[in-house]
Amino acid sequence: MSHGAPTSDAAFAQRVAHLGTETVFAVSAEAAALAAEGKTIYPFHLGDLNLATPENIVQASLAAIRAGKTTYCPNAGIPQLREALAADVGGARGLAYAAENVAVQPGGKPVIAKFLLALMDPGDEVLYPNPGFPIYGSMIEFLGGVAVPYAYLEESDGFRLDLEGIERAITPRTRLLILNDLHNPTAAECTPEELERLAELVREHDLLVLADEAYFDVRFAGKSRSLASLPGMQERCVILYTFSKKYAMTGWRLGAAIGPKPIIDVITTLNVNIESCPNHFVQYGAVAALTEDQSGPREMMATLRGRRDVALEILNATPGIHCLTPETTFYLYPNVTGAVKSTGCAGHESFRRLVLDGTGVSFCTRLHFGHALEGEDQYYLRLAYSGVSTAQIQEGLGKLKAFIESYN
Repeated sequence: MSHGAPTSDAAFAQRVAHLGTETVFAVSAEAAALAAEGKTIYPFHLGDLNLATPENIVQASLAAIRAGKTTYCPNAGIPQLREALAADVGGARGLAYAAENVAVQPGGKPVIAKFLLALMDPGDEVLYPNPGFPIYGSMIEFLGGVAVPYAYLEESDGFRLDLEGIERAITPRTRLLILNDLHNPTAAECTPEELERLAELVREHDLLVLADEAYFDVRFAGKSRSLASLPGMQERCVILYTFSKKYAMTGWRLGAAIGPKPIIDVITTLNVNIESCPNHFVQYGAVAALTEDQSGPREMMATLRGRRDVALEILNATPGIHCLTPETTFYLYPNVTGAVKSTGCAGHESFRRLVLDGTGVSFCTRLHFGHALEGEDQYYLRLAYSGVSTAQIQEGLGKLKAFIESYN
């Protein structure tokens, strides 16, 4: 007796109905299709980097391939990389970590899933940022948890955590909190006071935290802070680390979970069950990234800063748009409420399509990072300048500016 492919939704597990996606990739596919038709596209939609991975990382990985590092490796990653990560992450945060506190992963996203698999039972409530990385809510709900959003609020000097909203949202069923400091999409970073208050709430309600610090080292001025560094927080926080952003290694798929040994041990066992181990030879490139010359990341940040400044100048000269100046990430999150209204658009998506068709500027909107929360009445875009040159920024955002001006 043969069995054909599933013919209806009834053939799938019930949890599949709760599985979300990252709609940024749908915008990317749409833009690629238009480019294939001959339209000039300015790709501000995807947080990828069009800058080369530093050569010392490439050479260390190639040398590892030639040395036969193409076999299975320890489930938690090679000892050299675990030790290097413990030293680098701990040193930057004033914390003591050892190799036993590190489980290497095939990227940052697996840390999200494995954190939830290890610590969340069905029905547990998990606080997560909205707007925020859409995989948080997707994985919480897919694995049977209750996704409880909290907001970021725009103020004159930056976006701030809605701490009052977080406190109101905590119930006896709240188990976990996800914090993406140096935040995608807003580029917000917590003040010391915000971190102190958040730590108080975590301790008071006995929560565990996923500290997504993917952009911890992607900053133009100042120094990053970690919730894990506050008293009583190291034992409550699992840090999400990724090589994608700092070292332009998005396609290499390498990251790590760093945290309390009992949690890391479970995450390592999940490694065994899901992918056996991280990619072997890539880890030698990562050791080089952490321990050798850092001129590559410094040059990358200088390039990104130049792009940021050019984009900010044009955006803030465009009618109906204002944008705060972030010192972190490679995203801008301009408020475009005035421009949406002046063009007669009904909302985020109609404005996105109008601009894409009229100028070729492709971007994501606030709604690509979660559903609108009650009371929201402003419109925002997320512009990633990591994958566009300065010339493209000047040309594309110049067209956007002229396009909006034509309605005024």
